Amino acid sequence: MVMIIIAVGAFYAIPNLFGEDHAVQVVATRGAEVNVSTQTQVNEILSTKGIAVKRSELEDGQLLVRVANADQQLLAKEAIAESLGDKFIVALNLAPATPQWLESLGGSPMKLGLDLRGGVHFLMEVDMSEAIRKMTEAKIADFRTDLRSEKIRYSGIRQSAKGIEVQFRDAENLAKAERFLKTRSNDMVFSDISSGDNYLLLANMSEVYLKQIKEEALQQNITTLRNRVNELGVAEPVVQRQGAERIIVELPGVQDTARAKDILGATASIEFHMVDEKADAAAIASGRIAASSQIYERRQGGQVALQKAVMLTGDHIQGAQPSFDEYSRPQVSINLDAKGGSIFSNVTKDNIGKPMATLFIEYKDNGAKNPDGSVKMDKIEEVISVATIQARLGRNFVITGLDHSEAQNLALLLRAGALIAPVSIVEERTIGPSLGAENIENGVQAMIWGMAVVLIFMLVYYRGFGLIANLALTANLVMVVGVMSMIPGAVLTLPGIAGMVLTVGMAVDGNVLIYERIREELRAGRSVQQAIHEGYGNAFSTIADANITTFMTALILFAVGTGAVKGFAVTLMIGIATSMFTAIVGTRSIVNAMWGGKRVKKLSI
Repeated sequence: MVMIIIAVGAFYAIPNLFGEDHAVQVVATRGAEVNVSTQTQVNEILSTKGIAVKRSELEDGQLLVRVANADQQLLAKEAIAESLGDKFIVALNLAPATPQWLESLGGSPMKLGLDLRGGVHFLMEVDMSEAIRKMTEAKIADFRTDLRSEKIRYSGIRQSAKGIEVQFRDAENLAKAERFLKTRSNDMVFSDISSGDNYLLLANMSEVYLKQIKEEALQQNITTLRNRVNELGVAEPVVQRQGAERIIVELPGVQDTARAKDILGATASIEFHMVDEKADAAAIASGRIAASSQIYERRQGGQVALQKAVMLTGDHIQGAQPSFDEYSRPQVSINLDAKGGSIFSNVTKDNIGKPMATLFIEYKDNGAKNPDGSVKMDKIEEVISVATIQARLGRNFVITGLDHSEAQNLALLLRAGALIAPVSIVEERTIGPSLGAENIENGVQAMIWGMAVVLIFMLVYYRGFGLIANLALTANLVMVVGVMSMIPGAVLTLPGIAGMVLTVGMAVDGNVLIYERIREELRAGRSVQQAIHEGYGNAFSTIADANITTFMTALILFAVGTGAVKGFAVTLMIGIATSMFTAIVGTRSIVNAMWGGKRVKKLSI
């Protein structure tokens, strides 16, 4: 059993010996597609430039081209980017050099964190004021709908510095509205602020509701950014929260900061609006349209007037796939969640045969700062498609009127989700691969020297039993690397290497406790067999207590920590589990094989 377990650990650890190839990754965006013709074109480009290609792989709509060294990697990236144009993302990457036969058996190296592999680090801040503004607009729309459904007459609803103000002509309607809205909006606080003949009902969001909005905005943006990074093919990304309003995005292996921003994509959202059919071209050109409508630019050129009321936002979209109709015309098939399907069904049943527009809203950093120090954002809005509602729509419907590339691009944006609030980059760092390689070298050197000192000490101090401990220690390190390589989500960071060094000391600590107990039993006059039995049996509880408490601490670090702290905790937990196995079960099996059941008068301990 011990040999099989160690052999499995060694098998999964072997891929880490092959290192990594310098590679260039090509991913399509803006409606383009990476296919066999793209692969052929890239290979021809590199051949013309005299850059030797070690291997070219096309998988899951991504092209990975391996080259000999870092210099050729930079030349290849520049040549490919210049030839393919801005419809493709060309990024530097490091690809495992594991042989294909080993990959086919499930072998792969450990995933390295940003501090070891190099890459791009972004700290992004969510604009919570925009999230609250959008939710306020949604509440105003809900109030209008609810009051009309109850036939409660009101003069107007608007947002002011105090909150949402609903104006009435008399006190009776105000009282009715207050009673009714309180039953429909438990998350709002209502107060009568009437003065004279001015009957006003003020509605403000409760503190609990505001906190909920901010939390949901942060969590949804994290999910959306993660989806966008995954959609665009960045290997092993890290997207996680930091504090109440910030998100960390790490893209290991990517060295081009500008391209990394492209990979994250526009911090955009999607909204569906009805087209204002009463506004003709002349009215739009002169700007004479209804107050309930607004003029927007079309991506294809020209202008269109849309009703201000939002039919549906992109946060209800669960899936979006490009497809073709029965006449082979491109379309986007959309799947909504239950709530979104219900909303869309209600708003489209009375608009069959009328045009509906998809509005793409993008927020860009203009370089200026707000008075509170936050990044100032410019809001850019454009209509990306206009389609006619053919029937009452539910959870599943299609958007037509697009060409093939537009359908591909729209599906990607919708599938990735909409940001409920814009985000801005407040900090960015690029960690070069040379620094990552230096970190790895320093970490490995620390591990080698630390392990060498421990091995020499154990061999000199415990002689034959020290040799057994050294074998167990080596097997433990191999198993830690193997288990780290097996776990899909495990990432090795620089603190993770520190965790492995710490594991070396903890692994030998168990053997020291066992061997010292055996020595005590021998001094007490026990026979060799009794001393071995008592030594392992009595030391086990002490070793288990120490390791379990350390494991629980590491588990807490993993639960509450982020980034490097979490990487350290994972390595430490794995190291504790493997060291318990090798120090107790592994060494005992060797000791039993060598001295068990034999008449031995003296031990080499």
